[in-house]
Amino acid sequence: MPDFDVIVMGAGHNALVTAAYAAKAGLKVGVFERRHMVGGAVSTEELVPGYQFDYGGSAHILIRLTPVVRELELTRHGLHYLEVDPMFHASDGETPWFIHRDADRTARELEAIFPGQGEAYRRFLDDWTPFARSVADLFNSAPGPLDMGKMVMSSGRGRDWMEQLPRILRPYGDVAKEYFSEERVRAPLVWMAAQSGPPPSDPLSAPFLLWHPLYHEGGVARPKGGSGGLTKALKRAIEADGGQVFVNAPVKDILVKDGKAQGVRLEGGEVYTARAVVSGAHVLTTAGALPDEYVPASARQVRVGNGFGMVLRLALDGQVQYRQHTEPDSRTGLGLLIKSEQQLMKGYGEYLAGQPTSDPPLIAMSFSAVDDSLAPPGSDVLWLWAQYYPYELASGTWETRVNEARDNILNAFEHYAPGTRDRIVGELVQTPQWLETNLGLHRGNVMHLEMSFDQMFSFRPWMKASGYRWPGVGGLYLTGASTHPGGGIMGASGRNAASVLVRDLTRRRWR
Repeated sequence: MPDFDVIVMGAGHNALVTAAYAAKAGLKVGVFERRHMVGGAVSTEELVPGYQFDYGGSAHILIRLTPVVRELELTRHGLHYLEVDPMFHASDGETPWFIHRDADRTARELEAIFPGQGEAYRRFLDDWTPFARSVADLFNSAPGPLDMGKMVMSSGRGRDWMEQLPRILRPYGDVAKEYFSEERVRAPLVWMAAQSGPPPSDPLSAPFLLWHPLYHEGGVARPKGGSGGLTKALKRAIEADGGQVFVNAPVKDILVKDGKAQGVRLEGGEVYTARAVVSGAHVLTTAGALPDEYVPASARQVRVGNGFGMVLRLALDGQVQYRQHTEPDSRTGLGLLIKSEQQLMKGYGEYLAGQPTSDPPLIAMSFSAVDDSLAPPGSDVLWLWAQYYPYELASGTWETRVNEARDNILNAFEHYAPGTRDRIVGELVQTPQWLETNLGLHRGNVMHLEMSFDQMFSFRPWMKASGYRWPGVGGLYLTGASTHPGGGIMGASGRNAASVLVRDLTRRRWR
């Protein structure tokens, strides 16, 4: 008799979502996590006395376009979302503007600041909201070979698909220029699209911009107490349905016999058996836990890339003070801080040359503005995400260059909020090397694999593994950012994988 019906390797948010659905379906579930806490890159800890630091993703956007929170009853298990509105504040340092949940308000305010651009924003939303909704639908289902066709055909809303398709296949920087003549409007939208990794000049990248209307559909939120509020609630949901979650329990090997997954062996030597094993770890970590004969060449040939982002997390003894912004709105949403499109492309050029970006554009997050549990009264947590940063450097190492990169991020932010440096009382610097060592993100890629068209939808992580099953090993399943739909706090991969797993083990559908 096996120890569990399902063993889940790793406790990132997608792995926990799969485990929670499996437990809800009546399966006996065991989750094994190598760190001292659940959540992976969606976790929060008090690293400086009085200050709660997220380790990874902080803005909860895409998960609100899924039924995960409702179906798993996560509010009953302690998840409390705080609305973030305005959702974004955009600025070159001189002229700020805001993206509100209300699209009409956003367009009106934008029109008042930049005549013609509010009208362009409204037209952009009208043109591409159907496409964005079709993308969200595809995220919430297992990928198929006709996904691109489905997106095009369902996005037309009366338009000729032959006009839509070329735009979808173009670089997102080019599509942005079709709509927005003012760079101070265009650059922040392009910068937000760049969060998936590819630069604005990459062909086939337009969808990263064209799903922008989804922000107005689902909004932006923060779990009370930190991003880890989501994964703590998932852990409680699993345990409430009889599952067990083990921390400080790193999996060393996935046990396979006669082509069938049998369970796992921990680094301490303990063996646990199961009818099925689900890996929520990076696809390369999964491959490393398997006997070589069960690892196809395609698994080793996935493109991880060379890092791309770096994070500076700060505890401040005062609140962020922007020199050209409106308080408190500027501290509420995600700051899309970019001087120009050239700044982004210059950073990408330095990255290609193997150098840390010298003057990075930033995403600034001070969510203590909406959640007073994150920092002491009158203080802030401030997290600065910057691009682009290579995992492999052309000269030196991350150990020798971390201070240089950290200072460049701070210098870039001082352009928007002078004096921030003087308020720092604690910090966490997350280089690409740190992200690999501490969060298991190979080569520092927070998306696991590059989010280019050849590794999206039914090509992710590779075609024979795109259905959340590891080819050639019965009873071995995949979830997490290495699978469709990729990185970000969404939970769709976990839900999609659970659908396949539960159907296989129980012969019934749960949705």
